[in-house]
Amino acid sequence: METKNTQKNTEVKKGSNILSGVVTSDKMKDTVVVKVSRFLKHPKYGKYIKIDKKYKAHDAGNTKHVGDKVEIIETKPISKDKHFKLI
Repeated sequence: METKNTQKNTEVKKGSNILSGVVTSDKMKDTVVVKVSRFLKHPKYGKYIKIDKKYKAHDAGNTKHVGDKVEIIETKPISKDKHFKLI
């Protein structure tokens, strides 16, 4: 598999799912909730609709706080709901 380095020397596998969003909660230990927004075109009417989804991401050391813009990458499952970590 090919890998590439990002800004913070984190190895990213080619084809990994990278999302960007805003931290909405940082109350858990080593976990943040990230809200990711995207625009989706309605198949019948053609109008663009804003879709929001929340993901739990691993944040070792609780470095991010509410309102911070972050990028998350898909990883192997860390817990029942956590499948992402911060880049």
